[in-house]
Amino acid sequence: MKNGACYIRVSTDKQEELSPDAQRRLLLDYAKKNDIIISSDYIYTEAISGRQASKRPEFQRMVAAAKSENHPIDVILVWKYSRFARNQEESIVYKSLLKKQCAVDVISVSEPLIDGPFGSLIERIIEWMDEYYSIRLSGEVMRGMTEKARRGGYQATTPLGYRYNGSHQTPTVIEEEAEIIRYIFRQYAGGADRTTIARRLNEMGCRTKRGSLFEKRTIEYILKNPFYIGKVRWNRAPHSAYHDNPDDEIIIADGQHTPIIEQELYDRAGARLKTEFIPSKARSVSTCKHWLSGLLKCSVCGSSLSYSRPAGGFQCWKYMKGFHKESCYISEKRISREIISGVKELLDGNKEFSYEYRPPVQPSAINRISTLEEDLRRIASREQRIKLAYENGIDTLEEYRGNKQRLNDERHRLEAQIDAEKEKESASAAPSKDEVLKRIQNVYDMISDDSIDYVTKGTIMREIFSEIIYDRGSDSLTFRIVVS
Repeated sequence: MKNGACYIRVSTDKQEELSPDAQRRLLLDYAKKNDIIISSDYIYTEAISGRQASKRPEFQRMVAAAKSENHPIDVILVWKYSRFARNQEESIVYKSLLKKQCAVDVISVSEPLIDGPFGSLIERIIEWMDEYYSIRLSGEVMRGMTEKARRGGYQATTPLGYRYNGSHQTPTVIEEEAEIIRYIFRQYAGGADRTTIARRLNEMGCRTKRGSLFEKRTIEYILKNPFYIGKVRWNRAPHSAYHDNPDDEIIIADGQHTPIIEQELYDRAGARLKTEFIPSKARSVSTCKHWLSGLLKCSVCGSSLSYSRPAGGFQCWKYMKGFHKESCYISEKRISREIISGVKELLDGNKEFSYEYRPPVQPSAINRISTLEEDLRRIASREQRIKLAYENGIDTLEEYRGNKQRLNDERHRLEAQIDAEKEKESASAAPSKDEVLKRIQNVYDMISDDSIDYVTKGTIMREIFSEIIYDRGSDSLTFRIVVS
């Protein structure tokens, strides 16, 4: 007599397979006929995909029991080898581990094998066929979802602002949530930064779709989501990944739902996102203690002057650490007055200035035209793939023609974008000194107005001043101006 275990698994995908009860009955019948004792403690059942053994808790519990010192299991019974593992590599690893370390055999009650090398060969062929079926099934599911997405179908939960009515029903607008979305787009297009928008929403008691607080990344996700202009997006990012898929792998199609945001407002917000460059170590103005935080620099070492509320002023952080002996302290009230006075001198012509022109850049600092040209080059390889799919009978002639037309349309769109970017690039020129003075005037109007909040002051200052160096020895300020 041998002691055995039964491993019963049903997949999460829809396929024809025996129910857990039917598998249990067949396994226990086999055990009875072959003198195998099955304790109820060693019957393991789970409903989960078999692609990864590490994500099957009952499977791992069974293997741990087989490896334990008291050796309670001599044989593991499964209905089919595909129940044990759908991945051939994992199947071989676990079977070898159980056989060599624990002397435990894995037996399929519906796929009897003969002993010897030929039986092992047949077992490997069965495992390979199971894995091939699993991959093919996954591919068919992916293809079906892709086609549904291209037709504007809904196959995921809806974002904030919409009510999900089922996969075959059109989502409807939730007006209270839609007002939050409109507020986000209007605020961002009007100049507010993402962190500030998130903080204001949280203060108003607004929450995300999952009931969480808003964050900077939540605001960015909403601003990039074409669902709000009536589009359906699918395959945006790999599962559990922190980066998006390439543009040519993301599917965007016209949906049937009512848009919340106008195309013009969505485009304005998107244009700002694309041209907004934020250094990796830069902080949002709204997270700073003072509207001048990060702008004021020490004339001795070039480091930032930190603001201290208890001390009521700014001091070089390296001086406070003991890295140099020259103090750069200046009170908050005095530096605020001096900044306003210094900007006024620039306007009146009492202080000479020069400025640096930096053309707008992409957030990733990659040339937009190069990116578009790379997307254009990919069209040719995609055309080759759809041609092979047609020649090998995977796609019908109608599907091939549709895919080819879609790629042609995309080629024309990319070519038009490249032409527009080149025209924009050639038209880009540094602003004149008079134009810079107009911007400085706007800054002065803002920072000299006591009714303007510190976040707005800090934001407007950073649009033209990259840093302001304070020299305590000469009691002077040097403004470094950068315009785009």
